Amino acid sequence: MFDHVTIRVSDRRAAERFYRPVLEAARLERPTGGPVYLQWRDFSFAEAGPGHPVTRNLHLAFSVASRDLVDAFWRAGVEVGAPDDGRPGVRDFTPTYYGAFLRDPDGNSVEAVHRDGRRTDGNVDHLWIRVGNLAASRTFFEAIAPHAPIRRLTDTGERVSYVREGPGGGTFSLVAGGARTEHVHLGFLAPDRATVDAFHAAALAAGYADNGAPGPRPEYGPHYYGGFVVDPDGNNVESVYVGTG
Repeated sequence: MFDHVTIRVSDRRAAERFYRPVLEAARLERPTGGPVYLQWRDFSFAEAGPGHPVTRNLHLAFSVASRDLVDAFWRAGVEVGAPDDGRPGVRDFTPTYYGAFLRDPDGNSVEAVHRDGRRTDGNVDHLWIRVGNLAASRTFFEAIAPHAPIRRLTDTGERVSYVREGPGGGTFSLVAGGARTEHVHLGFLAPDRATVDAFHAAALAAGYADNGAPGPRPEYGPHYYGGFVVDPDGNNVESVYVGTG
């Protein structure tokens, strides 16, 4: 689904004290990064600052390889003082769904989940993004969908879910009601630079704000090419190509 999901944290050290042990317990690979970002494949965080406010009210779920690892994730979080947000157990989302929930230091809901068909192309199983106006957010994502590329999976009137076109796991849902998700960054993986250009042009043609014209971003990698726009709730949405030239 994503090339990356990035959140901003109020205290990097506090975030590390939470995320390192719980994701290590869940047997995600060791993180990469430096003094700014810490990254586990398609998930990363960085400290908030001017122009980059703290991410709040996000639900973020990681896909793990077994129910035992869901249990280990939850225990590790409780041991470092993270608030319990739902003990390990079967949930009625799907017949094989087994999850556990914690709160990170900024109050975001963080989950480990195991179910049949565990994804292998990333760690983020799903996001729930609470929006101020579901119809407006749906209209935005429909405008960029052909170039993300994503397609609508479900639409209940209170929740709209999307999945990536073609192979690859992971979903995200736009959810009506509750405290609105703030300042999450979504980066969609593009197959080529032309798709990044088309993504950006489609968003601007539909009236959405530019947050960075398509172009190389050498600070992120030698072949990184991205374009950025702003969704109706102020979240930073990107299309990125990370090819070999």
